[in-house]
Amino acid sequence: MSLTHPPPAPPSNPTSSSDSEDDYMKMTFPDDACPSSTHSHPHKQPETSLQRRQRERREAEIRARVKSKAELAAEETAAREAAQSRSLLLPSNKLPKSKGLAMMAKMGFTGGALGSKDTSNSSTATLRMVEPIRVAIKDGREGIGLESERKRKLREAAEALGAQTKRAKADEEGVERLVYAAQRVAEMMDEERKDGLTVAGDKKQTTSSRPLKSIPVVWRGLIRAREETERDRRMRHDLEQSHSSRLGLLPTYTDAEEDLDDKLAQGKSAAPWTTYVTADDLDEEDTELDAFNALPAAEKMQKLVEYLRGEYRYCFWCKTAYPDPEMDGCPGIEEEDHD
Repeated sequence: MSLTHPPPAPPSNPTSSSDSEDDYMKMTFPDDACPSSTHSHPHKQPETSLQRRQRERREAEIRARVKSKAELAAEETAAREAAQSRSLLLPSNKLPKSKGLAMMAKMGFTGGALGSKDTSNSSTATLRMVEPIRVAIKDGREGIGLESERKRKLREAAEALGAQTKRAKADEEGVERLVYAAQRVAEMMDEERKDGLTVAGDKKQTTSSRPLKSIPVVWRGLIRAREETERDRRMRHDLEQSHSSRLGLLPTYTDAEEDLDDKLAQGKSAAPWTTYVTADDLDEEDTELDAFNALPAAEKMQKLVEYLRGEYRYCFWCKTAYPDPEMDGCPGIEEEDHD
């Protein structure tokens, strides 16, 4: 009797074999393990071992490189400027909340200037600081008070320079006054020698008719300025006289007892213009006088003193004329010698 085995029973779940195949098909493999990955990503080349070692070496060098002081200072400055320019009052989700601002908010701070608002005087309210004082980082190695000391020294130096400039200007003006006085003395002594006058106060002949270039250059400028002033004054006088002569055409009161002197005194002269004589070379260019006027006041004074001593044996500082050329009794040519 032969035993026959029944045929195997069909699987109860017809999709069990397909599930195993689906699990196999759902498996994923990395790109370096799949040789066909180059075909799926044609633009991305796989990194070789040599390239990976070079990349790792570059990254290690970057991490191991020590930054210089300049780079660290630049990064610190940039971070500080960014932090100071960021307002903590503006809402932002990216920035962490400030604990200090939260504490100030609990004390009643709502923004703006600190302290209670002054309602009595509106002008003082505008002077309150709205922004905090910015931090000033010292770059050098000086002490805390050295900057203030340096500013104080600079301020004192500027004040000293200003005072020195004022003193120099005052000294220059004082020397210019002495130059004018010495020129007057030279003019007086020149006129006295010319006319033979020795008594002070006698009438001297005027120098207005003399050519300017015949006068010594040390006191020629005095005569030239006087001539120009006199010419301008007489021109204004002539203009007024011409205006008065036009007014004379109107009906006016005429006094029969007035003589010629009275009419001249009242500006009623029939002549419309006044004739006067000035130096012939008044309007000519005088380079010698221009060069003398361009000298410093001290040098002009020195030349005047030497001129008076050489021409008239007169010491401007002693205010004395000496009879002998050696001028015995005069302490010296400088003003300091007469102290």
